[in-house]
Amino acid sequence: MDTQALALALPLIGWASHTALLTHRLATARRDPLTGLRTRAGWTALAERVIRRHSDAVVLLLDLDDFKNLNDSHGHAAGDFALVVTAERLAAWCGRHGIAGRLGGDEFVAIARQAPDLESLHRALNQPVAYAGRRLPVSVSVGSCHVKDLPVRSLSDALATADSAMYAAKGTAGRRGPRTLNR
Repeated sequence: MDTQALALALPLIGWASHTALLTHRLATARRDPLTGLRTRAGWTALAERVIRRHSDAVVLLLDLDDFKNLNDSHGHAAGDFALVVTAERLAAWCGRHGIAGRLGGDEFVAIARQAPDLESLHRALNQPVAYAGRRLPVSVSVGSCHVKDLPVRSLSDALATADSAMYAAKGTAGRRGPRTLNR
């Protein structure tokens, strides 16, 4: 290859490599490294699209109960494992009809295209987790918002309503009682 052709090709090769690297970084930034679920940014873009297209969409906000106590009692590796299992259970429940994400810490979010069976979600999420020969207690509070019930269909309003419902659910039931509240 002559030097002139090489001089022209090198910047193109560099640009292509840099573009590929940035594309890879953007894709991984939209996934939570621990759970593999979408991050807030990745989930939000898809959730807004679902709200625009599906008037029966339901937004869910989920929070592990007593997560600090789980970490303190069993260690952070056990806490991480509980987060991963919770993410897997939530993603399985969402299936093809919804999108799950992790906001951070022990907070998860989901959107379903139509009114979901929240009792089946509650049963799936509130099962003990087997870790290192022990059964770790896992309890998750869930708040939901039916988008059609909002005066204006917006993701921020749906999340705020689901957040209020989630905290109301945390305060209304004992550890073993249902912790799902619809608004």
